[in-house]
Amino acid sequence: MSLTIEVVNQANNRVKMYLIGRLDTNTAAQLEASFEEALTEQVTMLTLDLAQLEYVSSAGLRVLFKASKMLKKRAGHFGLMHLQPQIQKVLDIVKALPAVPIFKNEQEMDDYLDAMQQKVIDGED
Repeated sequence: MSLTIEVVNQANNRVKMYLIGRLDTNTAAQLEASFEEALTEQVTMLTLDLAQLEYVSSAGLRVLFKASKMLKKRAGHFGLMHLQPQIQKVLDIVKALPAVPIFKNEQEMDDYLDAMQQKVIDGED
């Protein structure tokens, strides 16, 4: 599946984006390019609506963290809303272990994230 990005420029230097589909190795560069285009120096608030985001991989997380860091450097704000349960689970895992390298490589991390998200989708967690 692909990633669809709908960008809404709002007043007062705010940008809202709707992410639809999958944010993974194949689509992370697409989101990064959208950030580069939309996040001009004047933008101080980025909100991502993830109601229709079905999956996120470590590559996708990197792009999200990069945007958050960029906005923080310019005293801006970054927000996520309407997270699917499996996406929330991934973010909870990453937040709980921010400095602990528990995966030997990216593939192992993606395999783990796949399994955790599938459990939530299947109603097991």
